Formats: sequence, structure tokens, C-alpha cells
Amino acid sequence: MYGLAQDSQIRGIVKDASTDAALSGVTVTLKGSTTKSQTNAEGKFVVNAQEGQILAFTFVGYSDKEIAVGKNQNLEILLESAFNALEELVVVGYGSQRRSDITGSVASVPKERLSKLPVNNVMQAIQGAVANVNINQASSVPGDAPSALIRGRNSFSATTGPYIVVDGIPLSKTDGSINDINPNDIESVEILKDPSAVAIYGVNGSNGVILITTKRGTTGKPTIRYSGYGGIEEAAHILEPVSGEELLERYAEYARITNTSLYNGGPVRNEFEWDNYQNGTTTDWLDAVMQTGVIQNHNIGLSGGSENARYFISTDYLNQKGIVKGYNYKRYSFRANTDFNTTKYLTVGTSAFIVAHDRDGGRANLMQAAAMSPYARMYNDNGTLTQFPMYSEQLWSNPLLPTTLDPERREFNISLNGYAEADFGNIWAPLAGLKYKFNGGYSFVPKRTNEYEGESVYNFAGLGRITNRESQTYTIENILTYAKDFGLHRIDFTGLYAAKSKYYQEAIATGEVFPNDALGWGNLGSASTQKVSSFADLYRSVSQMARVNYGYDSRYMLTLTVRRDAASIFGDNHKYGTFPSAAVAWNIHNESFMANTKDVVSNLKWRMSYGVSGNEGIGIYDALFLMNSNPLAMNGLSNAAIRYRVRMGNADLRWEKTAGFNTGVDFGFWNNRITGTVDFYKTRTQDMLLSQNLPRLTGFQNVFTNLGKLENTGIDVMLNTKNISKENFTWSTTLVFAHNKNKIVDIYGDGKDDLGNRWFIGQPVGVIFDYTKVGIWQEDEIAAGVNKGWDEQAEAGAVKLADLSGDGIINNDDRSILGQTAPKWTGGITNTFTYKAFSLNIFINTVQGAMRNNSQIGGASDEMGRRSTPAELGYWTRENQSNEWRSLSNRSNIYGYAFPSNASFTRLKDVTFSYNLPQSAASRIGVGGVTLYASGRNLYTWTNWLGWDPEARDVPRGNTVDGVNDQLNYPMVRTYVFGLNLTF
Repeated sequence: MYGLAQDSQIRGIVKDASTDAALSGVTVTLKGSTTKSQTNAEGKFVVNAQEGQILAFTFVGYSDKEIAVGKNQNLEILLESAFNALEELVVVGYGSQRRSDITGSVASVPKERLSKLPVNNVMQAIQGAVANVNINQASSVPGDAPSALIRGRNSFSATTGPYIVVDGIPLSKTDGSINDINPNDIESVEILKDPSAVAIYGVNGSNGVILITTKRGTTGKPTIRYSGYGGIEEAAHILEPVSGEELLERYAEYARITNTSLYNGGPVRNEFEWDNYQNGTTTDWLDAVMQTGVIQNHNIGLSGGSENARYFISTDYLNQKGIVKGYNYKRYSFRANTDFNTTKYLTVGTSAFIVAHDRDGGRANLMQAAAMSPYARMYNDNGTLTQFPMYSEQLWSNPLLPTTLDPERREFNISLNGYAEADFGNIWAPLAGLKYKFNGGYSFVPKRTNEYEGESVYNFAGLGRITNRESQTYTIENILTYAKDFGLHRIDFTGLYAAKSKYYQEAIATGEVFPNDALGWGNLGSASTQKVSSFADLYRSVSQMARVNYGYDSRYMLTLTVRRDAASIFGDNHKYGTFPSAAVAWNIHNESFMANTKDVVSNLKWRMSYGVSGNEGIGIYDALFLMNSNPLAMNGLSNAAIRYRVRMGNADLRWEKTAGFNTGVDFGFWNNRITGTVDFYKTRTQDMLLSQNLPRLTGFQNVFTNLGKLENTGIDVMLNTKNISKENFTWSTTLVFAHNKNKIVDIYGDGKDDLGNRWFIGQPVGVIFDYTKVGIWQEDEIAAGVNKGWDEQAEAGAVKLADLSGDGIINNDDRSILGQTAPKWTGGITNTFTYKAFSLNIFINTVQGAMRNNSQIGGASDEMGRRSTPAELGYWTRENQSNEWRSLSNRSNIYGYAFPSNASFTRLKDVTFSYNLPQSAASRIGVGGVTLYASGRNLYTWTNWLGWDPEARDVPRGNTVDGVNDQLNYPMVRTYVFGLNLTF
């Protein structure tokens, strides 16, 4: 008998196979129908089914399981943790592999960090969770994405960020941002780190690869999921300024040192400070420009489908009001992923999304606010903002002036990606295992900025500017795969032919001197002075790749890969680059001699790989001679003349190449109560893309060429432990550790350092090269002549620097390497506690061995008597002869010492407390599942850094660093949110 006359109630309990703990929230589906149930807080479920029908059990973080319904109507189902399941499929680029078959170093981001952590972009979820993936949150400006560095820096001047691929289509090199991808849409994230794993991406792989897979529809009735959170943000640390009384003492000391008079005899220095001082009125300028930030996010996802048509649709809204006034950000996104079985052999689908970013508004200037005297005047008598609150001091303008402007900053990403996959085995049985897949992607990324400055910021002539930028990227991939088992042998082949084209253009229109401010940028044609500029470029590439995976008896694995890329940016003689790799792996635990250790050793695999990858991260036309058009007077007329620019072309310019070795061990003990990986690697990059200076007699100043060698060595460690596994209580720990040593092997082929760029052979790319501070010169030392034969120009209160060369003077020969800008090691520890339906997750990360120049202490940020300063920052006086802080004299740091400081820190990064409503209670209110949570981010930082934060960007006044100006200084934020996840 194959079925019952009517449905019966099937009851059961679902448990963790290794811990025997009940699992709440497991989805139980009757295959071939819309019947679905979910386990309650005790792991129990009830479903109506007939004998012979199939029940499917699915749960995030666990391997799926199916059973046939028998006569037993009380079931006990054991699910294997997907993290420990060696049969789990892992995305590896142009396909997937069983984890047990992987030969390279591929790290998966824990799914709980993707599903349970409220973040604005996925990089925040990766931070500290994967060994040797350094995520730097240098900016907390709303809408800014963190930067990522995998296994150290592999280039002097070319790009160093990882290559990001979303659903098989590259996001990198399209002008898209990781902020374009809504974290709620992400199903999994894999990170390819070793040469074998990244070589499949050839020229794009030298800095590692991040593979993001978004969610897709499943068979069954429609499921609606709502995820939302809201909360507040505040500065994680306030760099408090001095009080009014303390500033007056500073003014008096500055006047004494410089022998200058104060305003009206003192004690204030400037005219606009006098009235407020007389009235006893002070202003907290930091409070004036800062506010409590507010953040909210709402996401609705709809998924479902039939056997032949599946869909996942989501829409998302993020609104963030920053902690500095005017820093606002809104993101609107929509995604549609579909899969259709059009015939028994053809599947087609889409992975399309549209996202809009809104960063409108005038922004207050935190640096200007920190410089303001508490006695400074904020408003004029007519109620308008003063231009220079400390007038007659005109170095520092009113930090609130930019908030009177209303610029538009808009950015969009429209990505329409689709695929078609043919399974030839369903056409003709002998072709089983042979598949062809076509991927096509189109990305349109327009950006616009409209700005106008007028009378409100004391620009009485008026200045308007409209900037439009856009890029269009086409990607085509043809992928042929064949997988077949021959007894104990398994063959898996992947072939690729791909092409890519990216067109970029920009146009900038500027107008100056307007009749009035009424129309702003809306009528640049009314400006007396008009200027228009434009630029465009075109990039094209083609790629071929072949990969063969061979496995024998689930014990021995071999992977061979070769990729060939050609790109338009290189010289005519070297358009193509070839990148091979090879890897082997041995599943030791599957050997017969390990049979007696099964109770102890549940997984033991050794891996080794070697491969070559590339980097093309230079400007599209950097290999060419470029010419300028300039007006030239001839015969009394202005004629256009063509001349070469400063850079010489190079037809022999070719790819940077990174060759690397990796060996690693994956292990699991005591039924995977303890699991982990350890990897050791060494890479060397050569033929590095460098701009080399040329003798002026050539007619050029520089040329891009292939010179230099760079080396990285390091170790990655990840350890997972299940410390306590009881029915109602569990405690698990994840520990990551990474060490990387970066070393310059050669620069220009002559064995010499490049002092101007701070590149030194045998040292990392980023170093602090400066004098060694040994104290502060004291009056008695100067009187005794201690500075003679040491620093003849020294005066009391000046920085005392070591005479390392011993030549009796302080000069460039006394500088040395004091530290490195990249951390020497990083680590993170995550502890997860569960008690029945409650869960507590605590994550701490640490960054050690990094050094930064401290602009808060340095002269660029402490302009002596012309500004307020942080209360933590002291200064030398005759009465307080500090040996740490210099005096207010403008000669106290004549050598330009940059005050490098230890930027190491340990941070309580995330704490999340959640509660899953029991299924019985959820059913009573008509929902499929309810999760409530509270989460805090950047809660506390242990550091000796003097400043807003050791990780936060701190750009000195008037400077531009990596294209970012001082107006974008922004503190690290502490975030508290409350969230709700609902399933219908």
C-alpha cells in the first residue's frame, strides 16, 4: 500500500545531530504540496501527511534532509550542521564544489553574521569574522563603505582591493559599490584567498576574490519576510575641546612666547571673542554641529514558486541621519531573482537589481567646529551666521555655513543580469553531466552632483557647478561544465570564454558671477564666466579559462587551472597575460589507517597550491602617449597646437603578476566539536606597474613601466568550538587570527630605496619614516648648552629629536623607519550563547602593530595660538616643563616631526541579544515566525590613541588624502538598534 485513505497527523522533534539539542524554527515541508510547518521552541512539529510522501527539513546553518513518511507517526529527525557537513556545496567561482573536495583556501562567512547582524553593507558583517581579511572602517560617514584588504598589499600603486562578484557577474570595475548590494538579499559569502582559488579570475584575482550569492526562490507557497530595525547613533568617543578658562591660559602663554598683544589688553585674542567673554557666554561648538543620529531599515522579501518557476523579490529602504549635521543618507533598492525551467533541459533566470543613493544636503564641518574658541561668535546681529566666528582670525570659518547650502548628490546602479543553462543530459542520456551556461550582465551607473554657493556662505559673486558621470558595463560569459563519476574517480571540468566592455564619461559645467542666487545651478547660462569640461574612456577585455578537478575515492584531489586575459589598457606588445595554477588535497580522515580514530578525528585534510594571478589596476590610457591641445599665438591669431603631455607611452607595458604558494590543514575533532583551518602562504608580485621618472632631455617627465618586486608571507587561523551542548543551553566560540608580513624586494632594479614615496627595500609598502622623539628640550638643558653639537636651533619647549647619524646636527639623515601603517596581526573572537529561545552573540576584534601619524598632535592640526585644541592635548610652559608636549612656539617643531602614534586597538564590536517567539505563539497571531533582537555596535574601544578613533579618517586642514578633503572628517559611531524579523 502506497498511501493512506486520508491524511494523518505526523508529529516529531528535530535536533542537532552532534549536540542532541532541539532546533527551533526548522521548516518542515511536504514535498509536492503547499503544506508547510515549523518547529516550535522545543523543536517539535506537527504536519498532515500520508504514508509514502516525502517530508523535507530545512534550517539555516544545517544541511537539508528528506525522509519518507512511514507507519511511525512520531519522528526524531537529526540535522547535521552545514558548517561541519563535508558534503556542503561551496561557491568557488564559475560553479560550486563539495567542501570536502576543495583544494584551495576558501573561507565562508558564518551565516549567522549575515542573517542576524543589522548592518548597512556586507563588509561590516565580514569584519573580523574571516582570518586575514582586513576590513577598515576608516569612515563612518553615512553611505560610505569600508575598504577591504586580503592577505596584505600586493602592489605599489595599482588597486589593492578584492575583486567582488555577485551572482556570477562582477560588481568590481563597473563603478558599482558594495553599498549597492542590500545585506538582507545575501544568502552566502565566500572569500577566495590562495593562488589556486583566485587564479580562476586571472588578472582580477591578485588581491583576492569575494563571491556573493543572493537569495533565490524555492518551491512552495509564497513566503513573505519582513526585516526591520531602528535605532540611534552617537560618537563612539568625543574628543573634548578645552574649556573657556583653559583657552584663555593658552592665549596668555601664546602671547608671552610670541611677544604679541591680546585684544583690548586681553585675555581673549580676537575681536569677535570680546563680547562673549565680557558677558560670560560660551558656545559648545561640537554640540552645535553634532546631533543624535537616527537609523532605520525596512526590508520586505517575497519568495516561492512551483517546480518550474521560482522567484525571490525584495525591496529595501535605509534612512540614516548622521551624528554631524547635514550628513544624511537614503538608499532605495529593489531586486528580482527568478528561475524558470522552460523545458526539461533549459533553465533561464535573472539576477537584477536597481538601487538609488541620496546624499543630499549641506554638511557641517567637524574640524572647523573643533577649532572654534568657546567665546567665538556664531551669529551676526541680523541673525545670519558669521563668516569667521573668531574674527579677526580668518583661518577658521563658521562650521555651520555649509548647512545653508542644499547640494544634490545622487547615484544609481541599474544592473540587469540574466542567465540561460542547458543540461545536455536531459536531451541525450549519454551526455549526462554536460552543461552550458550563458551569463549576460548590463550595469548602468549614473552619478550627479549639483552645487551652488552664494551669499549664505559669503560668496557674493556666486559659484555653481553641475557634474554628471556615468558608466555602462557589458559582461558576457560562456561557461561549459562537465561532471562525471567513473567508479571511484570523479572528473569536473569548467571552460570559460568571456568578454567585457566598460564605457565611462563625465561632463562638468561651472559658472561664476551670477546676477542673483535665485536659480542656483538651475541656470548656469546666466553666469558671467562659464567653463565646460568633459572626459570619456573605453575599456575592453576578453578572457578564456579552463579548470579541471579530479578526485579519487574522496581521498585525493587535484585541481589544474589556466586563464588567459587580454585588456585594452596594456601596450600593443603585451595585451595578453596567462595565469596558471595547480592544487592538491588529501582527505586523510578517509584513509583506512584512520578508521580507529573516527571517534576523535572527524575531519583531517591537507591542502597545497601554487598559482599565478594578475593586476591591471592602472588608468585606461596610462600605456599611451597622451597629447594636449593648447592655444598658440601665430601671425597674430590664436591657433590650436597639439603637444605631448608629461607621460611617455609604453607599448611593452604588461600585467603585474603575483605568484603564490599556500599550504593548509582543515581539521575536526570529537564529532566536530572542535573544527578549524590553518593556512600558511607566501606570494611574490613582480613586473609591478610603476610610474618611473625620466630625464628631462627625453621631453617627458615619467613613463609607466614594469619594475619592482613585492612579497607577502603570513598565516591564517580559524577555530570553532562547541564548548557546551545541552538540550536547553549551548555555548560556541569562533576564533580567528591572522598575521601578514609585507616586504619590498626590489623597486627600480638598482637596489635603491625610493625616499620620496617612502618605499624601502626589505620593508613594508606603508611605513612611518620619521625622526625619533626622545623628549622636549628644557630650559636648563638649553642654558647648559646640551643642545650644542646636537640641535643648534633648539629652544626650550621644542621637540627633542635623536641625532641618529651622530653628525651633531638634526637633518634628513636622522630619520628612520618607526613602524608600519598596516597591522602586524589581527584577530577576532565570537561567543554565542543560547538558552531555549534566547540567544546572545558577542564579538570582539583586535588590530595590533599599526602606526599612524597623529594630525591632532601634529602641527597641521594644532596651529599654535590660532585655534582651540583637544583637552587631552597639553603644551609646554615654563611652569609646567612637560617632557611630552611641545610649547606653543611656531619653532617648537621646525623639522616637521609628524608625531606617529600606536594605532592598535581592541574593540567590543557587536553584541546582539535575540528572542525567537515559540512557534505555537507565532501561529496564534497568524505568522510563521517572529524574532526580536537588540544589537549594539562599536560599544567600547581599548586603545592608547589620542584622537577620535584609531581607525577613523583624520585629514589635516586643507589637505586631500586619497581624494578625500578635510570636510569629510567624521567620528566613529556607536549604534544601538532594536529589530524585528517576521515570516508569513
